[in-house]
Amino acid sequence: MFEISEAEKIEEAIQMLKTYAEEGTIKSFLSALEQLKQEPENEVLLTQLYDEFQKLGIYQGTVLTYATSIYHLISHNPFNE
Repeated sequence: MFEISEAEKIEEAIQMLKTYAEEGTIKSFLSALEQLKQEPENEVLLTQLYDEFQKLGIYQGTVLTYATSIYHLISHNPFNE
């Protein structure tokens, strides 16, 4: 069975968000996602992504709608804070 890598899931999410979301409203989140794509196992970058997601406010729904492949990255706080 073919398994999609984490970087591929992140790339898919980036493309979906760039296609269907207003980039200006999620610019910082997209930037954090681009960085995480380069180092998917980097916990500092994962924390930055989580923080940017928290700052999105009502645009969290946009991310969750169009970037379902990365839901697991933002569905928990890695430090349980």
